[in-house]
This record gives sequence, C-alpha cells and structure tokens, in this order.
Amino acid sequence: MNLSALLNRFNEPETLKMAKMGRELRAQGIDITDLSLGEPDFNTPDHIKEAAKKAIDDNFSHYTPVAGILELRKAICQKLLDDNKLHFTPEQIVVSTGAKQCIANAVLSIVDVGDEVIIPTPYWVTYSEIVKLAGGIPVLVKTKFENGYKITPQELEENISPKTKLFMFSSPCNPTGAVYSLEELTALKIVFEKHESIIILSDEIYEFINYNGQHESIAQFESLANRVVVINGLSKGYAMTGWRVGYLAAPLQIAKACEKIQGQFTSATNSIAQKAAVAALSGNKQPALDMVAAFKVRRSRVMELINEIPGIICHEPPGAFYIFPQISAYFGKRTPDGDVIEKAEDLSMYLLHKAHVSTVSGNAFGEPNCIRISFANSMENIEIGFEKLKKALSNLH
Repeated sequence: MNLSALLNRFNEPETLKMAKMGRELRAQGIDITDLSLGEPDFNTPDHIKEAAKKAIDDNFSHYTPVAGILELRKAICQKLLDDNKLHFTPEQIVVSTGAKQCIANAVLSIVDVGDEVIIPTPYWVTYSEIVKLAGGIPVLVKTKFENGYKITPQELEENISPKTKLFMFSSPCNPTGAVYSLEELTALKIVFEKHESIIILSDEIYEFINYNGQHESIAQFESLANRVVVINGLSKGYAMTGWRVGYLAAPLQIAKACEKIQGQFTSATNSIAQKAAVAALSGNKQPALDMVAAFKVRRSRVMELINEIPGIICHEPPGAFYIFPQISAYFGKRTPDGDVIEKAEDLSMYLLHKAHVSTVSGNAFGEPNCIRISFANSMENIEIGFEKLKKALSNLH
C-alpha cells in the first residue's frame, strides 16, 4: 500500500512505544514495574469529577465553540492573571484535546517549510517531530549537565540564523526536571530582544510540579509579550491525563490561526471535560498541593536509590516527576546472555525484558547518554522497580 510520504518525516513517540511494549508484556502475564510514563498515579479530585457528573446530568453534551466555552476561557485568563501575572483575553485562549494538540496547533500555525526551530536538548520527544511534520528544521542545541541542562544566552545566540522562526522549550522540563529561574529567563530575554522576528513557545504543563517555589514564565516580560505562546493544561497538575484538556494563550493572530487549524482537525474539546476543567481551575487547589508534596517525598527517596547505584550521575530535579540519570558507564558491558550494551536504548530494552522495569531511552529526548525514570508511581512500586533495576545493572559485566 502506498501511504503518504508525510509518515516518513517523523517518528512514533518513544514514551508511547515503551508504554505499549509494557502493556504487551503484561498481557503475557509478566509483572512489569512502570517507571516510564509521565502520568500522575493519583485520581482526579472529587470536586472536578462532580462538576463533570453535573454537566452530564444537565445535558451539556452538544458541540461547543472550537476554541472552548467562554466560561473556561475566562477561567484560564483568571488563572494566568492570579498565578502568573499574565494578561490575556478569552479571545487569546484556545482549548484543545491536551497540551500536545496545543503545541501542534501552534507549530503548524507558525512554521513554514524550511524554517528553523531552536530546541534545547534534552527536550520532550514530540517537539522535534511536530516541527518535522510542519516541514520545519529542528535545530537541536545540546545543553550541558553542569548547567542543569538549561540553554545559556550564548548557546542561544550562536544558533540563531536568518531562518530561525521559533524557539521551543519547557520549564519545568520534561525529561530533566530543569526549572528556569527569573534571572535565567531575563538573560534569554535580552537575546530575544535583539531578534524581534523569533516567536517563543513556552511549555509550562509542569508548572505546579515545582519544588523550588514560584514558577516563572518568559511571557511575563513586556518586551516579548507579543510573541510568546504559553502552553499549559490540566493533565499533570490536576491528575486529569485522560480528560484531555490543554490550552494555549497567545497573541491574537496566533490564537486565531490555531483555532482555524483545530477547526479542521478536531473542532472543540469534549464538552464534559471542559466543565470539569472550569471546576479544576476555579476550585480548591489543595488536592494539587497534596499531590506535589507526595512527589517531593518520592523525589527524595528516588535520589537516595539512584545514588546507591555505581557509575550513575544524576541531578536532583527541581521540577516535574522524572530523574534523568547519565548511564554511559554501563556502555560496553555485557548482559548475562552475552549481548553488549552499546547505547541507552539497549539498556532500556535490557531493563524491560530482563528486569521487567520500563524506562525510556534518553536518545528519544536528544540525550543518548541518559535514561528517563519516572517517579509518578506509588512509593511501593518505586521501591520494587529500583530493586529490580539495581539487580539487573549489577549483573552487567
């Protein structure tokens, strides 16, 4: 069958691939400990579920405006004002089926064939693939471990060319947990002020999962306000992954372009989920705070466990719920079956099939010397997973 050449431009997300392989092994009766997925193991808070039930009972089950119901877009504007001191109008908000669709909408609205898009690595697996899908050219800027895997002003400046159209990054970052401080964002702002045609996409989906205190957005700078697209959503901070509600806040021209694209792809987000999102943004934040507190305890334990393993180097992540250890000390070693571990993907496959622990190869995130380990799982499963992981690594020689 002769399918579209478009399919050859991009790859399947490695995170979803690992999740699929884990499910297949579970279906065979193998006990897989999942340390791969970026999904809180907590349930959606009750007041959010009650709002969804009420929406069903009220027959709020018809098509809504493509960009989202006005009530939700107003709630998003209020959230951005209260939490981030950002001023947006409802017309500048587009609600989508998850932050991933928001990113796709924005990239497809901005990037033409041949445009360059600067992406600091490590980065979330989908950034580069969506750029390729749009016909753009990802310019991957390798950041340094000693800089906390954050791009410096010099690294940014050196990679800007006349073809640069967009800069994409996340803070807190998936997969490293890196969080940009106000001082670091200010330094990047100075570079962007010299290059007025570059649009900035700031992925802030992990905003609430920040162990250092106040979240800082690059959209707060007045000099950049007319060219920053803020991406956020309900999945991570409110344990609403399956509800599929994300949103973007953007300059009006970009927001309208995203609405136009979404009108052809999916139209509006699920009506019931939108009502639940209103309750999440406007209601009690304590469940979200409790969840972050639990993640912080797990982070401490995970750092203890990873530091017990010889040869591994790892930052304590200031945000998100992943660690991103360097595991290159195990390259060149052999498994008990005689196979050679040559790269991070080999190690992830070994851990999955022999230790029955799912992780994600760092190569998927643009850093081939690392693997990503999630602590968005129960403490019991974390302990079990690391016990299996530690034993499997000790068997390499």
